[in-house]
Amino acid sequence: MKLLLNSELFEYDIRGLLMAFYPKQKFETDEAAADSDFLRMQYTETDACLHLEMTLCDGGRTAEKDIDITPEKDRAAAKTAVKQALYTLLSGHSGKTLPWGTLTGIRPTKIPMAMLKAGASEEAIRAHMEGELYCSPGKTTLATEIAKRELALLDTIDAENGYSLYVGIPFCPSICLYCSFSSFALSAYKDLVWDYLHAVVRELAWVQETFKGRPLNSIYFGGGTPTTLSAEQLDFLCNEIVTRFDLSDVREWTVEAGRPDSVTEDKLRVLKKYPVSRISVNPQTMHQKTLDLIGRRHTVDEVLNTYRLARAQGFDNINMDLIVGLPGESKEDVEETIRRVTELDPDNVTIHSLALKRAARLNLHLDEYEGYLMENSDEIMDMCREYLRGIGEEPYYLYRQKNMAGNQENVGYARPGKEGVYNILIMEEVQTIVACGAGTVTKRVYPDGRIERCDTVKEVRLYIDKIDEMIERKKKLFSED
Repeated sequence: MKLLLNSELFEYDIRGLLMAFYPKQKFETDEAAADSDFLRMQYTETDACLHLEMTLCDGGRTAEKDIDITPEKDRAAAKTAVKQALYTLLSGHSGKTLPWGTLTGIRPTKIPMAMLKAGASEEAIRAHMEGELYCSPGKTTLATEIAKRELALLDTIDAENGYSLYVGIPFCPSICLYCSFSSFALSAYKDLVWDYLHAVVRELAWVQETFKGRPLNSIYFGGGTPTTLSAEQLDFLCNEIVTRFDLSDVREWTVEAGRPDSVTEDKLRVLKKYPVSRISVNPQTMHQKTLDLIGRRHTVDEVLNTYRLARAQGFDNINMDLIVGLPGESKEDVEETIRRVTELDPDNVTIHSLALKRAARLNLHLDEYEGYLMENSDEIMDMCREYLRGIGEEPYYLYRQKNMAGNQENVGYARPGKEGVYNILIMEEVQTIVACGAGTVTKRVYPDGRIERCDTVKEVRLYIDKIDEMIERKKKLFSED
């Protein structure tokens, strides 16, 4: 389908809504006249405002919508008006509604959180989210419920003066079909792991010096798969943390042990030697045929054994990640997975909706999986919620991504006191997070809420070679000048 725009005004949001309504459609921008299906958005400037004409042509059918907007006076209101008009046009054309209405951003809980902070009632939040943003009642309730829990937890943390530390380990046993993270198969980089860790330590030394005296609230080892490192390498990295940083204010230290095929008893013993308080053991699904299809080279039995091994080592805060919308999985398949996971009784569970990112192999070779069902729905997400509430877990953080199955979301569930502190801090963007390692992004949050970022290069060899430049990027970001 052609997307014909005579202005870049709100193009990002326009594309987001189009992709939400028509997830399998590709939209090409072409200023030439379209001789096939197209959406044309024509802005005409008048004395008082801009006039927008929308025309949707699909298979010989056309639908039109006209509105007047005033972006110069109130850009936010103008964007809302454009999205409302486009949503109405697309909903009428497609015959469907979206669970999150016109919202296309990744942090929908920021809306009820801001309103709660301003003293708004839940009725006012509902009126805004359902009446103006066209969110469903269920998603409005979910976002508001999570915002209240996040606010309660954030009240216990000095987010403004403190900071969090992220350490990226970009190695995995193999690369999953849906993965778009900065991850590399360990087999290709095993000779560089120690060099990589020493480069990370140089970044950590800079953080140690620069943030001396500021409370460190959370530590997160992510990736990739941190437990791809050997027990000796994990011990080396953890020891660098405890010797360089004051951990007296640390509320949580998470290490992702996400791939069961990367976890051994001696690695768990190393993590337990240090104050690592939370680990993730991530099955994604409990169906072997799906694990084989998506490139996770482990078995369901390995998931079960790893979980039990972690419990035996004394870990009392274990997270498990699941993905809904994996190729070929039905509602019944998802229910079988969530049933088996809740029988294990983990302390927190994150339900992810499959998101097809551009760099993922699943997206790059989508035609090869055309016959596979990749869907999600309110019904499936509600079913997962009921199973998790049955073991005492409630939703505590949420985020969304582009091209999510069923226009759904990712939701973290936890028992009271077991919430992932780092997850809330990074989602709500209320605290500076210093990230070390290849492909990581450091985020500086200023007292006025302004945010600035700097990243590191993704490729491992380049990161090692340019470590001085990576540190200089951080120095520039945190320079008082």
